[in-house]
Parts: sequence; C-alpha cells; structure tokens
Amino acid sequence: MNEAHIHLILNHTPILGSLFGLVLMLTGMIRQNAVVLRTGLVTLVVAAVLAMPTQLTGEGAEKVVEHQPGVSRSLLHEHEEAAELAFWVLSATGALALGSVLLLNHQHRRAALLARFALAGALLSFGLMARAGNLGGQIMHPETRSDFVSNAFENEHNASTKLP
Repeated sequence: MNEAHIHLILNHTPILGSLFGLVLMLTGMIRQNAVVLRTGLVTLVVAAVLAMPTQLTGEGAEKVVEHQPGVSRSLLHEHEEAAELAFWVLSATGALALGSVLLLNHQHRRAALLARFALAGALLSFGLMARAGNLGGQIMHPETRSDFVSNAFENEHNASTKLP
C-alpha cells in the first residue's frame, strides 16, 4: 500500500464524522437530550483527530498520482487548498466541541453557548469537507467533473443529429 491508498481509506472519515456530529448535535439540541448532544460533540472531536492522518497523507497521495494521464495540476492544487482550509476549520470545531464537553461535564453556564458555536463549526466543517472531497474525487474520476461529457452521450447525440 502506498500513501494514495491510505489517503483514500481515510478521506471519508472527516467528511462523514463532521456530518454525523452535526446531525447528532442538532438532534440533541432539538430534543434537549444531553447524552445525544455529548455524543455529537465527541463525534466531532474524533472526526477532527482522524482528519490529521488524512491531511498528512495528502502530499504522498499527490506524488503518486500527479504524473498519471488525465490528472490536472490545477485540480490537485484546488483540492489541496480546499482540504487545508477544511482541516483547519474542523480542527477548530473539534477544539470547540472538546471545550463544550468539558463545560457540560462541569455544568458550566456557558456550555450551551459553546455547544452552539461547535454546531455552527460542524455545519461549516461538513460543507468545506464535502467540497474538498468532491474536488479530490474529480482528480481521478473525470465523470464527476462539471465539464464531463460521456462517450455514450456523444455517440447518442451524434447518431440523433445525422440526416437519413
């Protein structure tokens, strides 16, 4: 296994972790269920921690694929920039979530406020992580790019525009 394999294995964790943390936190807040809220906060902390190896294997993954046919240097760069921003936002969200858990455990009066900030961070983190993941997928999957036209579509289009 090379770093591209490891990166591919890990890269869904921060995306899905931030989504699950967001959903759990929102559910816990709406239902006023402290256990579900704490579970969402802990999920965000775990997602932030697991984002670290994903981020660290990105450079190695880039070196493996950068000279492959059809790989766009600009897309690699765009993915790298998006992933770095998403990583730092998720890291800050994880810190907010950890602080919120600690305050909740001590029944501090500011715990709810910090949890709301963590919720906002989770929403932003998920959006940024999803964008970075989408850009990363486009590197080796041209069918996910907005400018992609499949050969099947071209063949069908060409056949329908021919005169009898």
